Amino acid sequence: MSQSFSFSLDKQCSQSRARVGTIDTAHGKIETPVFMPVGTRGAVKTLTNQQLEAIGAQIILGNTYHLMLRPGMDVMEKAGGLHRFMNWPHPILTDSGGFQVFSLASLNRVTDKGVTFQSHIDGSKHFLGPNESMQIQKAIGSDIVMAFDECSPYPCERPQVEEAMARTHRWAKQCRAYDLKEHQSLFGIVQGGTYPDLRRQSAEELTQIDFEGFAIGGLSVGEPADIMNEMIDVTEPLLPKEKPRYLMGVGTPRNIIEAVMRGVDMFDCVMPTRNARNGTAYTWGGKVIIKAGRYADDFTPLDPQLDCYTSQFSKAYLRHLLNVNEITGLTLVSLQNLAFYLDFMKKLRQAILDDQLLTFYQQICDLYPE
Repeated sequence: MSQSFSFSLDKQCSQSRARVGTIDTAHGKIETPVFMPVGTRGAVKTLTNQQLEAIGAQIILGNTYHLMLRPGMDVMEKAGGLHRFMNWPHPILTDSGGFQVFSLASLNRVTDKGVTFQSHIDGSKHFLGPNESMQIQKAIGSDIVMAFDECSPYPCERPQVEEAMARTHRWAKQCRAYDLKEHQSLFGIVQGGTYPDLRRQSAEELTQIDFEGFAIGGLSVGEPADIMNEMIDVTEPLLPKEKPRYLMGVGTPRNIIEAVMRGVDMFDCVMPTRNARNGTAYTWGGKVIIKAGRYADDFTPLDPQLDCYTSQFSKAYLRHLLNVNEITGLTLVSLQNLAFYLDFMKKLRQAILDDQLLTFYQQICDLYPE
């Protein structure tokens, strides 16, 4: 059990199940609800740590599967962990590797012991199970460690979901028994696909294990938003209110605010940076498809309502950079999108504190209807 981790509930919304809280870790505080930029291989794509700090990133997410393959745990241990390796002094969360193995289903074989898989890089064979995942995350030294789980695809037949859920529960107990570093905390992951009774069963079984927090996994894998929200609705009441809840891999601004209104505290998603590389900007004026021809001579600033370095540049200039494949363009739009997401979370927290969440929710739905 971590001696460095704690969660305090600072405000319960009067208009929904939304809440504002503070997570304490060995590497700093995290104000919730929080969005965590994804730093898959030890960096958030196209951005420096200095840029992330400038836009208010409190915590980033690292990827167990990718870091295991490259640079490998020998290098990670010699470096003294990921914080030192990438010179990031703030909190880090690592996923367990389970989702990447799930997403590379054609390259893996799952048994009760774990997953044997081929590297997507060179085809070499590897094995990842609950003990191996904990060993890797211990070497990485992340503040928040995720239990190893099996994620069911969507759609998925009930027997397959039940098998994956039972495996996830067995692995969760093995992960909890593993001796992590003193500063590390461990979150369990609720599974159960899109079956409400299995979601309840998973939450009930996992909350019998003394995790520091709980994630709702296996969502945002292709199911409609209303089904995702239904699964949150059936799961959240069974999770301890005194511990943080994390919805993995979500999502759009509307997805996030609707999950916050259902009691979720933590989020991560590649959408802001991936969409930036595809030429889409998130702004307080709505989504901007920056490569569109109508912006060729639009010299107005991208987002005058956002205090971000990118926002001062014109749409025409940013369009030009992207269309000529300038790396600077990818950096600027990625910075804009993460700055927007983090500002959105800051305003979301304030709306809860001011009892104005429903007004803010309507504003977000008008800007981002999906």
